[in-house]
Amino acid sequence: MPVFKTPFNGYSVKFSPFYESRIAVATAQNFGILGNGRLHVLDLNPAGPISEHIAFDTADGVYDVSWSESHDSLLVAAVADGSVKLYDLALPPTSNPIRSFHEHTREVHSADYNPVRRDSFLTSSWDDTSKLWTLDRPTSVRTFKEHAYCVYSSVWNPRHGDVFASASGDCTVRIWDVREPASTMIIPAHDFEVLSCDWNKYDDCCIATASVDKSIRVWDVRSYRTPVSVLNGHGYAVRKVKFSPHRQGLLASCSYDMTVCLWDYMMEDALVGRYDHHTEFAVGIDMSVLVEGLLASTGWDEHVFKGMVPGMQDTGKSSAEICWEPQSCYTAVSRKDREKLCNPTGLPLHVSCWLMNALASLTVPSAVNWKSTKPSSQ
Repeated sequence: MPVFKTPFNGYSVKFSPFYESRIAVATAQNFGILGNGRLHVLDLNPAGPISEHIAFDTADGVYDVSWSESHDSLLVAAVADGSVKLYDLALPPTSNPIRSFHEHTREVHSADYNPVRRDSFLTSSWDDTSKLWTLDRPTSVRTFKEHAYCVYSSVWNPRHGDVFASASGDCTVRIWDVREPASTMIIPAHDFEVLSCDWNKYDDCCIATASVDKSIRVWDVRSYRTPVSVLNGHGYAVRKVKFSPHRQGLLASCSYDMTVCLWDYMMEDALVGRYDHHTEFAVGIDMSVLVEGLLASTGWDEHVFKGMVPGMQDTGKSSAEICWEPQSCYTAVSRKDREKLCNPTGLPLHVSCWLMNALASLTVPSAVNWKSTKPSSQ
């Protein structure tokens, strides 16, 4: 089967908003603890093997990547040395990066391009801040500093170009309006670190959060005292959550329990699918805006898998019947998640607390199980 292998471990996968079969993969050497990084851009050829379009090397690990919403060749990379780098696919690797911003004082953990204004992007860092950038300025437009712990994710609202949410290790999610001097809302989302958040693409008041407490919670920001839905089913910390761009209630998640889950929070039986195609901790998930039902996930097993949800293409099949394609796997992703150095071992706190127990108890399957399983009703 066609496999693309890289010497580095991956951290993030993102579909291009311009090309149906193009993805970007952020990778880091030595599990993201120490060493170089590499940013890969791949073409998912439907009738052939995966091919590498271009790759860029960095002096430190790359933790996240975001495609420009205004230029099909531009990528923003979040780098472990505290820098934010801008790449142009139209130029050779020797001419990249075309810009490098150095303001964060700790590792940059996420990047997100504004889908409404398309002229700005956000970064978040272990220095407890989020920053707003535009390409026409050599420095950031603004720094948002209210969180008491590192910020793992900052995500723009899909309809309001001035509003974004930030998820932090201080157990809160904050809602910001860049026109206001301070955050407009503080949601005490979980009792443990919040690792990810994402806005519903069909309801600009709905946001999902993922936490070390193994749960996903869906919130209505107009009334956030209690969550709209609590999604339980993962066995370890939920690393990433992503709403579908094509179906209102559908969202995907991945976890250190090595699974990818598909949920419909508007249904009574919310967990509609669990997929164990990864043989190590799953750390990244993305859904294509251009191709309905197309997903990609990444894990510590050094693979990126492409999957299709037949039910989202009006075939009459359940959305749980994802066809994960082994011929579309890309051996280039993930291992040690290092959101924050906050203990003597040099590992992120939420990782170090459970990592040794997990490694001691987990056994690696001898083969990948490509069969998805529909959870039984509770």
